[in-house]
Amino acid sequence: MPLSLTPPVAEQWLRPAEYWPSLHAATAELDPPFGVISVPALAHNAFDMLRRSSGTTIRVASKSVRVRGVIDAVLALPGYSGVLAYTLPEALWLAEGDAEHEGITDVVVGYPSVDRASIRRLAHDPLLASRVTVMIDSVEQLDYIDAVVSPETRECIRVCLELDASWNPKVLGHLGTYRSPVFTVNDARTLAERIVTRPGFALVGMMAYESQIAGLGNEPSSVLRGEAVRWIQKASAGELAARRAEAVAAVRSVADLEFVNGGGTGSLESTSREAAITEIAAGSGLFGPHLFDHYRHFHPAPAASFVLPVVRKPSVRMATLLGGGWVASGPPGADRLPLVAWPQGTKMVGAEMAGEVQTPLTGEAAALLAVGDRVWLRHTKAGELSEHLDAFAMVDGGRIVDTLPTYRGEGKAFL
Repeated sequence: MPLSLTPPVAEQWLRPAEYWPSLHAATAELDPPFGVISVPALAHNAFDMLRRSSGTTIRVASKSVRVRGVIDAVLALPGYSGVLAYTLPEALWLAEGDAEHEGITDVVVGYPSVDRASIRRLAHDPLLASRVTVMIDSVEQLDYIDAVVSPETRECIRVCLELDASWNPKVLGHLGTYRSPVFTVNDARTLAERIVTRPGFALVGMMAYESQIAGLGNEPSSVLRGEAVRWIQKASAGELAARRAEAVAAVRSVADLEFVNGGGTGSLESTSREAAITEIAAGSGLFGPHLFDHYRHFHPAPAASFVLPVVRKPSVRMATLLGGGWVASGPPGADRLPLVAWPQGTKMVGAEMAGEVQTPLTGEAAALLAVGDRVWLRHTKAGELSEHLDAFAMVDGGRIVDTLPTYRGEGKAFL
């Protein structure tokens, strides 16, 4: 039976001494390692994201989920529509559907693709060509698609133009991710004009992802750093809102855009205030990884977690987990490592931290752990957890109500 999400009555995760033991009891028969999603916590996050977006449609960023059953459940909620996929093969799979899942009718590929086999599939399938939009930020990408399949022999390819949303103040330098080379209003207009004059392409959307606002915690442990980050985010949001509005107007003067996408989980409030925006892409907030523990303006529930077993006791005050090196992407640092959620009162050993084969823990709680006990952890980033697991146990009402496969469990390797 498909997963269904309704607003939770109680926010149990606000009481860790109740929340984690309840998940622990519900999964007592499972052998670790395994992953768990609390259905009420997932529902809370989904509805809270809708509240924060103030009526602006949310497009689900699938790379931050990678569980088809969860994506389908979220898309069933009013206020969510469409998917922002990571790769073209993933987008084709989502759009095509299968015996278990209906095809998703609106999938935008968040990054340019040079996957020739997938480009050919898209180009020769009328249904897929009507449902999937590919990302473009240069004429060279148009040339590449034409070289794979000539315009005369294919379906019209829907394309989305990506505007770079980074901020480049002279004093601070580049802030944000290095994505599109399209930065100025003139850049956007020029590329749009080139696209609409090319046979075999239809410019239907624009996108800009402001990572320096959406993906940067604004309540770190350092008070001064927090003030600096919040100042940067406010200033960057103001600059981007003005530039994006002008760029969208310029592109709309040459193409009839169906959508303008922006934002992310961390910027739902600020992005939704922009009149030029028609939708916001977000997904990480559904799982609530510990990356979001350091945001001031929202606090998602820790919906997704994973469990590792204690397999040895090097000393009375230590307990060693099997595996644990589930390190998140990004700049190397302690904030990329898994966080022990339960039992509280443990810490990793500085000389080893989270290891490929073992993760020693110390602290008062570690001294109480015995061989065979289980420890609950949270990943730094949302979708990456699904790359370590074949499935998630879905827990609701103190019991496992379903098991949903990840992309990996579906036998799909898109990332």
